[in-house]
Order: sequence, then structure tokens, then C-alpha cells
Amino acid sequence: MRFQATLCSFVLLLCVTATAEPPDAKTILEGARMAATLTQLDEGLSGNLRKGGQKVPVTLFLKGKDIQFQYSENAGPWRVFHMRIGDDSFNLFEMIDGKTRGFPAEKLVASIAGTDLTYEDLALRFFYWPNPKLEGQEDVGGQPCYKLRINKPRGSPGHYEVVYVWVHVKFGAFMKIRGHDKNGGVLKEFQVEDIMQIAKDVWTLRKMQVATHDPASGRRLSITDVIFDPPKKSAPRGLR
Repeated sequence: MRFQATLCSFVLLLCVTATAEPPDAKTILEGARMAATLTQLDEGLSGNLRKGGQKVPVTLFLKGKDIQFQYSENAGPWRVFHMRIGDDSFNLFEMIDGKTRGFPAEKLVASIAGTDLTYEDLALRFFYWPNPKLEGQEDVGGQPCYKLRINKPRGSPGHYEVVYVWVHVKFGAFMKIRGHDKNGGVLKEFQVEDIMQIAKDVWTLRKMQVATHDPASGRRLSITDVIFDPPKKSAPRGLR
């Protein structure tokens, strides 16, 4: 089933089961990251980040509040990252030579292999920010969606101060994400172009467009496509 979004908005993100009128914003947001528990992450999401003629293989493994993502640049070795999420912390680690090493917070906003995705985007950190607020319903590409506002926790690193997420009312999958700076300017837009059904009442992201904007003018500066294949059985590299 294909849903065409008209906007601006992943990473992030991802999959969910069909839901019917969730009672509050927290429940809606938890549904939008259900990929972490739907498959128990014996299956990962593998695909590519595409910008211009560049294609960067990427894989996501999610399990509860543990997230592993990895990518390979220029056919080189896989770089593997693991994020552990606590109630008040977002700890990102890189796995190097079999050892887990802390990843500097200031690098969270660095581009991954020259694409429009940063480490915080690929790790979907904003999906774990506390206290989301439901701001009503809006259509995205003709599809009814819940609109959520999530404020960055005080003192937390990262580019975004406020993130808006539009979640499909029926399927629970996020359809659009928009990240803003402290002045309200748009920094990044994630637009879901296609989702795929991987089991009964289970949907996941198939294709998304990620656009970087000039927050002062609103002008779109560059675009990266994120395309995932149907999940395949595979073991995550070095997940601990």
C-alpha cells in the first residue's frame, strides 16, 4: 500500500501496528516506534541512503530502547553504532575493534557519509524525548494523521529544539517529521513516500525523502532518499 506525502519531515521513522484511536500522545508516539518490538529485531531493516549518484548501504536493528545502526561508505568496512536510551539519557557508542567506545555528543549532528542524515537522525533520538503533546489531527497526502509536538529535553545535545511528528491514525506509522531550531526555523523535513506491509497489521517504512533547509529562508538546500528493503533474517554486528 502506497501513501504519498505532500510535505516536509528519519529516520527515524519506522514501523508500527494498526491502532485505533490511541488515548494520548505518549501512546501514539510509542506506536510510531513499534519496529523496536514488532520483530524482536531478529530481523533488521537494510537499505540505502541515496544522494545524487552516491549510495550508502545502511542497516537498522532496534530492540526496545537499544538501537544499533551501521553503514558502509565507499564500499569500506561497516561502521557500527549502538545507542542505549534511558529515561533521562541518550548514550551513543561506536564499536571499534570489538570494543564499545563513547561517541562524542558534539558529533551527533555531523552528516553521515555526506548525506542529509545525521547520527541523531539515523538513531531517531527525538522519538524517545519525553512528554509529547497531541496538537490535533491533520491530513498528510490525503491521509488522516495525529500531529504531535515534542520538545527537546533541557541540556540534551542535538540540532533540534522542537520536532513535529505526524502519525497515521489507522496504521500508526509516522508519515512526516519536521525538526525546528530554537527560533522556529525548519532545519530538516522527513517525508514518507511509501510504506510496506511485512505481516498482518504490521507496517514499516519503505521509502522516505530527507531534506535539509535553510532555517532563515525556509529554502530547501539538499535531499537524500532513504530506501529500505523487506526485512531479512540477519544477525546484528556486535550488538551488546
